[in-house]
Amino acid sequence: MIPSQMLKGTLEGCVLAILRQEERYGYEISQKLEGFGFGRIPEGTVYPLLLRLEKRGSIQASFRASPEGPQRKYYSLTAQGEKELTEFLQHYRELTRAVDQLILMTGGYPYASPNESTFGTE
Repeated sequence: MIPSQMLKGTLEGCVLAILRQEERYGYEISQKLEGFGFGRIPEGTVYPLLLRLEKRGSIQASFRASPEGPQRKYYSLTAQGEKELTEFLQHYRELTRAVDQLILMTGGYPYASPNESTFGTE
């Protein structure tokens, strides 16, 4: 499982990326994150994050009927959210390149096979 401190800086961008595909409701976003290997993200993390993104204008919400009970709040990406996602992806790419370079220059990944030890070098 990914430690929560490592997730803090990337979770907003990951949620924006999920919403780029299609609009989703909060629990569905949590399930998607878990399916991608992020582990179980508590509701106390996801819903405040969605509220921040909505207040910032990165996403918008609409209520729709649910076949299983009360209405659900669906979130979708706005033009501002698309811009933020593009910036996040650029910054994340820079970060992963820098970390990969550091790891390579300091001995590689200790658990990697010989052909994986140079991951991230191009």
